[in-house]
Amino acid sequence: MPRAKGGPKTRQRRKARIKMAKGYFGAKSKLFRTATEAVDKSLLYAYRDRRNKKRTFRRLWIARINAAARLTGITYSRFMEGLKNAGIELNRKVLAEIAAHDPAGFTQIVQQIQEKTKSAAG
Repeated sequence: MPRAKGGPKTRQRRKARIKMAKGYFGAKSKLFRTATEAVDKSLLYAYRDRRNKKRTFRRLWIARINAAARLTGITYSRFMEGLKNAGIELNRKVLAEIAAHDPAGFTQIVQQIQEKTKSAAG
């Protein structure tokens, strides 16, 4: 019995994989086996980094909030505690945007926090 090489289906599958490797350097975009390895690896990286992206942005937001909070004379942890106690429900993404683009607005938030903590303590 002659060897079956797959024909149209195999060619279709290989073309799809090579198309996914478009833009890769050298053999990674031309040869099926190396293209497959490169695409598989890149898909793994993409999956991993979709999760890492969330962590990275959270770290960035915290750094920005901390910097802005320290300019107003309060630490990040005290600021976040004050937000919770004052009942201000803004997430870190929004707070970081306010800190970066509206320093006066951020200062007002800090003042509200300080007023609430003074009234609660006194």
